Amino acid sequence: MMKKMMLAAMVLTAGLGLAASPVAQAAQSPAAAQAAKAPAVVCTVNDNGVNFRGGPGTNYPVLGTVNRGQKLNARGQQDEWVMGDLWGGRTGVWIHVAYLDC
Repeated sequence: MMKKMMLAAMVLTAGLGLAASPVAQAAQSPAAAQAAKAPAVVCTVNDNGVNFRGGPGTNYPVLGTVNRGQKLNARGQQDEWVMGDLWGGRTGVWIHVAYLDC
């Protein structure tokens, strides 16, 4: 009987620890649940030879070029520049909105 009571106490304690953990709290948060369900914004490059840069402006270095049809997971925007991750390529690049269909 004592073993069953100890086992029940251990299970209860483990369950409370899990419920109080930051991961469990984030999973239970309505805002966190909504953010997890929100689809990523995917943009498509609409021209050939489009520069992608290291920052939001022409004063930042050109890191490379992409062509029409290249996909980008948008992660943010500053003024007229979208920052995101190229599919199958570099991450954290910036492309002017004129060259993207989002």
